[in-house]
Amino acid sequence: MSYSREKMTIDDIAQALGISKTTVSRSISGKGRISEDTRKKVIDYIKAHDYTPNPIARGLAQAKTYNLGWVVPGDVDMSSLPFFQLAMIGMSEAAASDDYDILLTMVYDNDISRLEKMIKNRKVDGVVLGRTLEDDINIKTLVKSGIPFVVIGSSNERGVIQIDNDHINACSELTSIIVMKGAKKLALICGSSAQIVNNTRYEGFIKGLESRGMKPSDALIYMDCDTNAIIERAVDEALRNGADCLICTDDHICHTALVKLSTDNIQIPNDVKIASFYNSSLLERNQPPITSLQYDPRKLGFEAARTLIDCINGKEVPQKKLMGYEVVLKGSTL
Repeated sequence: MSYSREKMTIDDIAQALGISKTTVSRSISGKGRISEDTRKKVIDYIKAHDYTPNPIARGLAQAKTYNLGWVVPGDVDMSSLPFFQLAMIGMSEAAASDDYDILLTMVYDNDISRLEKMIKNRKVDGVVLGRTLEDDINIKTLVKSGIPFVVIGSSNERGVIQIDNDHINACSELTSIIVMKGAKKLALICGSSAQIVNNTRYEGFIKGLESRGMKPSDALIYMDCDTNAIIERAVDEALRNGADCLICTDDHICHTALVKLSTDNIQIPNDVKIASFYNSSLLERNQPPITSLQYDPRKLGFEAARTLIDCINGKEVPQKKLMGYEVVLKGSTL
């Protein structure tokens, strides 16, 4: 009897070899008591007939779902959406090579019930967390559950596997270059300090100033600028305090600052320079073009998923991996 790759089942293999379906399943999964001769007979038959196990059946045999959880913040705004979309594309590319699929869920500051349900119902073999916080209930929940997980970003929790961009060195380098090109009073407009990424970018900014022998001024550092009104107020105060360059920790803050400057007829870079610690399509059409840091969310997602699959398979992985960056100097800081 012969079967095509698409039509052959475990039952067909069992009948052809005169053994039970359980024996076939154990031979495929490598689990359970079974003689090496029997296992070899099954594997040889499978290879000869180019058989690929059904993913669901294979998952049952190996106690796996072949799903990876992708957990993103539910409060993400439209300006941040492209980052999570590109990261998910990278994850999907890495997952596909091991026959994994991506299962998306969202968490909120006061509601992580969807993540808890995903874990409790064993819908995934592991989780990639898309954003990290200073006091992160998502990470605490994942650690407690014992499920393999990787975070995109950094974490202060011991033992957490992290895939992040090299924000500190990137922000330090860009800050240093802007000072080297003549800026003397740099203002930092930073997002929520509850997000670790903003604190690492702040750290990089300070490091960049100090590398040029400059001390940061509290009057020119604006933290927790997480609404348009607060960002606009920070721009006004920075200019009143004599800032000759505004450095924004992300593209949304930079875009909002640019709109404010345009409305107030403040010319870039003649009246004030401006740069962003994160570039995206949100800044692409601005004139003059914006000096920024360029990262690759797609590669970040790919590496996170690849690392998670290795964790699931019991392989040793580094606790933290930092991805590369590019400093893009443009007209806004000339």
